Amino acid sequence: MDRLDPPRCTDVMTEQLILVTGGTGTTGGRIAHRLRARGVPVRVASRRAACRLDWADPTTWDAALAGTSAVYLAYAPDLAVPGADDVLAAFTDRAARAGVGRVVLLSGRGEPAAQRAEQAVRETASSAGLDWTVVRCSWFAQNFTEGQFADAVRAGELALPVDDVVEPFVDADDIADVAVAALLDDGHAGLTHELTGPRALTFAAAVAELAAATGRPVAFRSVPLAEFTAALAGDGVPPEVVELMTHLFTEVLDGRNAAPAHGVQQALGRPATDFTDAVRRSTLAGSRA
Repeated sequence: MDRLDPPRCTDVMTEQLILVTGGTGTTGGRIAHRLRARGVPVRVASRRAACRLDWADPTTWDAALAGTSAVYLAYAPDLAVPGADDVLAAFTDRAARAGVGRVVLLSGRGEPAAQRAEQAVRETASSAGLDWTVVRCSWFAQNFTEGQFADAVRAGELALPVDDVVEPFVDADDIADVAVAALLDDGHAGLTHELTGPRALTFAAAVAELAAATGRPVAFRSVPLAEFTAALAGDGVPPEVVELMTHLFTEVLDGRNAAPAHGVQQALGRPATDFTDAVRRSTLAGSRA
């Protein structure tokens, strides 16, 4: 039997085709699922998807963008990486040249580098006549259940370099709902939706609520930053990722993001999902996978 070639980026061409970058990630996967459930054609692109898109390789961009009408921008590994604003400006310009009419950017709350990336996308999109929306988010509740903290949670102890700082963790399903609305519906162009959960928790309190909600014993331990980064390095985490985590725990988690915002209510007309409900649902979904 002849080997079948993997699908190319341009295999699906319709009048409404949405490109979801990072489409296998926490938010991108949820967005792609919602769009397909509504009958909207989706092209998932990432470094490991059949449609390959590498932010560091502009030769992969045009095929991913070809024939698309809207784009969800989820830059990896993080908008805090130096040069992310320049890359996203170039990609947004390329999207405009490809005929894209709308871009929705996933951004981080309280990050100066992320705000530079937001500005780059806004300015480039506006000058090219594209609609733009920024979805600016707090830390994901799903970081504890399917993200970078999940392995430690499953092992029974999460050790992080934080004490009593609070964070209004946001549900990734809320992010996906807002992003889909911005991709498909009118009324979101030119807006920045700041998304958080409805209440702020310390990391210790979040872990305690997670344990109670899931019935799994999990402890939280506050550790010095040097111990945390040494453990990451010992586990083989690349230096650039260690540097990124250091940035997040020393700059972003300094209390600047403690107050909940009301972006979910403003964008969707409903309250944001509570942390406990979010992690319980995420854990159940994982157990069924």
